[in-house]
Amino acid sequence: MTASDLEPTTLIVPGLNSSGAAHWQTWLEEQIPGAVRVVQRDWKSADLAEWSSRVRREISRSPGRVLIAAHSFGALAAVQAADDHRHRIAGALLVAPADPEKFGVSDLLPHGPLGFPAVVVASSNDPWLSIERAARLAGAWDADFVSVGAAGHINTESGYGPWPGGLRLLQRLLFNGRAQANQFTLGTKLPVGGEWPHVPSEREDTLDQARSRLIHRDLSTTIVDAVRV
Repeated sequence: MTASDLEPTTLIVPGLNSSGAAHWQTWLEEQIPGAVRVVQRDWKSADLAEWSSRVRREISRSPGRVLIAAHSFGALAAVQAADDHRHRIAGALLVAPADPEKFGVSDLLPHGPLGFPAVVVASSNDPWLSIERAARLAGAWDADFVSVGAAGHINTESGYGPWPGGLRLLQRLLFNGRAQANQFTLGTKLPVGGEWPHVPSEREDTLDQARSRLIHRDLSTTIVDAVRV
């Protein structure tokens, strides 16, 4: 058996101040056997180099591939760390990434495709990153893009404790990652629910620029609610 034959290790990568007991990341960690939380030396200091080194260390410690579930500033640290280990990444769920420009780290992050399956989950009223900026990041990284509507920073304060929809997105990433590892050709990656909904004309320009796929609440309540709850 080789490292690629092992079940991926799920890395939980919290943002600033970590994720408390009621946070969706803590719930997710409890649902996945063997999940590993990346622990930062200083949860209040937004030091991308230090944070990404901690993520990189856990990737290196994992016996096989890794599946990442990251939030906020942790998403930026995860993306930077994963850029050095693309062949080890089964997929990355990047929820409510912090705006790189707010932290002055844009030049330290990948500006092209990540090289592994990824989903950027964003909110239309996130104070840390506009939905338009989130779409552009997803497009630059060749990641799928999921809008969950007005959900703040997608954290405990906005009602994201237990989150089965997030777990389903992670499972979808794992499926896509396995298919890529086996050199299957999937074509366009599908969201939870099976088919990407039609994008209305008023959003086409934004999504064309982002080169990402959008699940929008007004278009597919069933799919979005599957992610939301």
